Formats: sequence, C-alpha cells, structure tokens
Amino acid sequence: MTNRKNKKIPMDSSLDIEDYQNRKLRSNNPLTEIKVVVQPKTDNQKKLVQAIKDNEITIASGFPGTGKTFLAEALKLLKDSNSPYKRIILVKSVTTLKDEEIGFIKGTIEDKMEPFMDSFLDNFNKIIGESLTDKLREQGFIQIRPIAYVRGRSIDNSLIIIDEAQNISLENMRTLMTRIGDNSKIVILGDVKQKDIRNKKESSLGVVLERFKDKHGFGTVELRNAEDIVRNPIIKIIEDVFDAMEEEKGNNGKKQLLKD
Repeated sequence: MTNRKNKKIPMDSSLDIEDYQNRKLRSNNPLTEIKVVVQPKTDNQKKLVQAIKDNEITIASGFPGTGKTFLAEALKLLKDSNSPYKRIILVKSVTTLKDEEIGFIKGTIEDKMEPFMDSFLDNFNKIIGESLTDKLREQGFIQIRPIAYVRGRSIDNSLIIIDEAQNISLENMRTLMTRIGDNSKIVILGDVKQKDIRNKKESSLGVVLERFKDKHGFGTVELRNAEDIVRNPIIKIIEDVFDAMEEEKGNNGKKQLLKD
C-alpha cells in the first residue's frame, strides 16, 4: 500500500491549460483509466448530481456518509474529453475539534493538509483505487489547497470542492465563492449540525444555503432523509439521539430563563 505521507506531491499549480491538454495526450494519461461505477442511490443524491450538472455553484448540507456521490460526478466530468474541466481542487477548513489540538505539524503544506483531507482521499480510493488516485494527484489532476492558498486568484477550468463549509466563516466563504473563474464549478459541502468553528454564529453554510436558494446559477440541496446515509444507517439513530439532547438542553435553558 502506498504511504501517502512519504509522497511529495508539488503544491505549485502553475500548470496552465496547455500543460493539462498536453498531459491528456500522453499515452500514460491516468484519465483514460478512470471508471466510475458509483451512481446516486436516493432521490436527494440524484438532485445533488443534477444540481452539479445544471449550475455553476452547488451548495449541499447533509448527514455524514453521503460523500462519494459528488466526487464520482466530479471524476466523470474530469474524464469527459469534451468538458472544459482540467482538474479537481479540494478545499477544506482545517478547524480542529473542540478541546482537541494537534500541535505543530512538520513538513510541507501538503504534509500539513494530509490529515484533514483523508476523508476526500479515502472516497477517491474507494471509487477509483489508491494507485489511480495517487497518479491523478502526482500529475496535478487532483490538487489540495488550504483556504489561504485560494485567496487572490481566479480559478479557471476547474471543479472546486469545498468541504466542511459549516466551519468556514462568512468572510472566508465570500472569498472562496468569488474565486470561481471561467469554465469552473464550485460544490460547497458540509453539515449545518456539525459546527466546530469557534464562533458558531459565524458559520456560513446555513446562511448561503438560504440566501442563494432559487438564485440563477445556484443549486441548493439538503440530504436529510435516512436513506441518504449510504455509509452506515446507524448514523441516523446517532443523529436523532443527539438532536433530542440538544433540544432538551435548549428547552431547559428556556425554562431557566423563565424562572429567572
């Protein structure tokens, strides 16, 4: 098995469109090896796929365990020689969990980002295999970027996937969304119920879901049905129990205020 941490994949994304087109012409072009058999299984997953096809920016919120659908669609678009998309760019908030600190991580930006991107890479591995995932990364077809590296650029001919959007502030989300360039798509993903951002009022996902609903060029999808969870159905039970606990906590707080 390939050791990801020992692989030095360059962060430089200076490859222009001609570079990508030349790579596509090579006989060892990994795009020709892509075979995507993952298909949307639920109505909401079908809505998500259609939203990605129809819109420049798609915003989705849902349970954990719904992840492979959009990555499979991105790979199909990347593989299509008639599409304008030359790379998949993965962007993710690096917010740590409450009361959990990872300390200083040595190495390159790629090394620092690796622990935060495992959920993406694991899903790519499940769809197309680890070897092909590594090839696509090595040749720049799949790139990893922290938010800071996306600032100040217009990103053309790319499929930009922004994950853990509930942990991205409105200010940073505005920056990310306005980076979309010509012939690009953005897919914004997260779960409004799993906020790890320090100031939860700054979380952007719920706001952009509501404010961009029904706007031209935008698709919004919520995956909240039990059948949308394709990883393990027990997640729905876990979510329901914790939702009930949150509701009880909120009700107790209201009762206390009334007493005061």
